[in-house]
Amino acid sequence: MKAYIFPGQGAQFTGMGLDLYEKSPLAQEYFEKANSILGFSITDIMFEGTAEQLKETKVTQPAIFLHSVILAKVLGDDFKPEMVAGHSLGELSALVANGVLSFEDGLKLVSKRALAMQKACEIAPSTMAAVLGLEDNIVEETCAEIDGVVVAANYNCPGQLVISGEVSAVEKACEVLTEKGARRALLLPVGGAFHSPMMEPAREELAAAIEATVFSKPTCAVYQNVTASAVTDPDEIKKNLMIQLTAPVKWTQSIQAMIADGGTEFIEVGPGKVLQGLMRKIDRSVTVSGANFE
Repeated sequence: MKAYIFPGQGAQFTGMGLDLYEKSPLAQEYFEKANSILGFSITDIMFEGTAEQLKETKVTQPAIFLHSVILAKVLGDDFKPEMVAGHSLGELSALVANGVLSFEDGLKLVSKRALAMQKACEIAPSTMAAVLGLEDNIVEETCAEIDGVVVAANYNCPGQLVISGEVSAVEKACEVLTEKGARRALLLPVGGAFHSPMMEPAREELAAAIEATVFSKPTCAVYQNVTASAVTDPDEIKKNLMIQLTAPVKWTQSIQAMIADGGTEFIEVGPGKVLQGLMRKIDRSVTVSGANFE
């Protein structure tokens, strides 16, 4: 079975999407529609902006979403997913790609998500750290022992788990995990503690927007971050998306479930090759590539 996977924050690069815009009238149409919906020219920043401008959360998330979704649109008949999944923000791209959300509604939710997360980051100092070379259960148990908020946030691949929470708690966890044998435990250059209880204000704000949005029946199952299992019921998809911001991204488990359910060919749709790299660390037996539009 053919599985399409969609990247999250961190995959952006300067000039992203320009080739699509130049080669495809359909892509131009969608990019211009996005400028209109967002109320600013995101294409100017994507095509000509600096890395610094692209790093602004209100830009980064819609930019990655647009690159992924518009690439899927211009692939036309070549884009026939039998299963989809997206890493964090990428889950919204996946939901547009499999027909659950319209392009317009997906973009509005992504924009709302970015602004809500930005606000939540400003409430209290928080951060994330990548922990390499330890078993998941050791990382989970260590986080549970630390005073303050620190939790497992992204299960990216075996031996790579990102933790998230209050700055002091994350720093302390990094110290203890290094003592316990982590190959590395390093703070990430992020604006806040995504996928942790620190995102509760953002979750509440986004949940209200999700509640007011129409979710349709998908063309194929989405393997959601929260459940790491195939979901096809629109109400269930909606419910899982509402808690995604404060729950961990079970990426390793999602990919393993997709393979167990028959996924043999995995295609990353969007900027960069981050997910292709993780795929090779999760299971080398499946075919992995990036979507291309010529």
